[in-house]
Amino acid sequence: MGTRPWIVDDELWALIEPLLPPWPERSPGPRPVADRLCHQGILFVLYNDIAWQLLPLELGFGSGQTCWRRLERWQKAGVFDRLHWVLLAKLNAAGELDWSRACVDGSHIRAEKGGADTGPSPVDRRKTGSKHHLICDGRGTPLKVITTAANVNNVTQTLALVDGVPPVAGRPGRPRRGPEALLGDKGYDSNAHRDELRRRRILPVISRKGSPNIKGLGKLRYVVEQTFALLHQFKRLAVRWGRRTELHDAFVSLACSLICWRRLREPQND
Repeated sequence: MGTRPWIVDDELWALIEPLLPPWPERSPGPRPVADRLCHQGILFVLYNDIAWQLLPLELGFGSGQTCWRRLERWQKAGVFDRLHWVLLAKLNAAGELDWSRACVDGSHIRAEKGGADTGPSPVDRRKTGSKHHLICDGRGTPLKVITTAANVNNVTQTLALVDGVPPVAGRPGRPRRGPEALLGDKGYDSNAHRDELRRRRILPVISRKGSPNIKGLGKLRYVVEQTFALLHQFKRLAVRWGRRTELHDAFVSLACSLICWRRLREPQND
């Protein structure tokens, strides 16, 4: 990662630009700030977690309000989710996704301004917070993240995470939708969910409460902790400041896309 990771190179922009909704040919008012510059302004906020109004104008990305409006526009158009899907397909085509297993877990973050999908955190003296629920492949590539209130139990999101994995193309045959096995700790212990996973042809490998942990499970699940560490390196995700979940989730999807992009480029940098 460079010293200015918010600068978008030509190769990545070639993937992003076709996903953006077009501007009307005869748009009233002054010519809008270029999409690429606004995207870099959004990335600057994602990496540095500054208030929108403090986005430095000398960077040339437009005002914070302009970038915020572009974020909202693109979120409504589904740009960030689709970018994540495109990059997952490219990783799949390169044989860089491990479908033999997937891992699930949850991680708490503080929500300083409250808002939708926040609640008392059981790990932070009941201060207002949210929780990121994550499913990743066997190598730690993020497949889906769901944001809930901090007091939502992990087990309630098991099936939502599995069903939320998009159809991933890139290989011959039908797009891949799920892993062969799902690994989870005791927080995901539920016979009903085990049955539902089996119906989806997914083997549940989930420790049971009151019983010893499954031998070797921790070594296989460490990747999900690494993925959370990568996600929360983006400072905008480590603490939630926005009240609107859909805009927070736009940042989450963008961060997942950047993690995928880095992994796609890793073989080229060896």
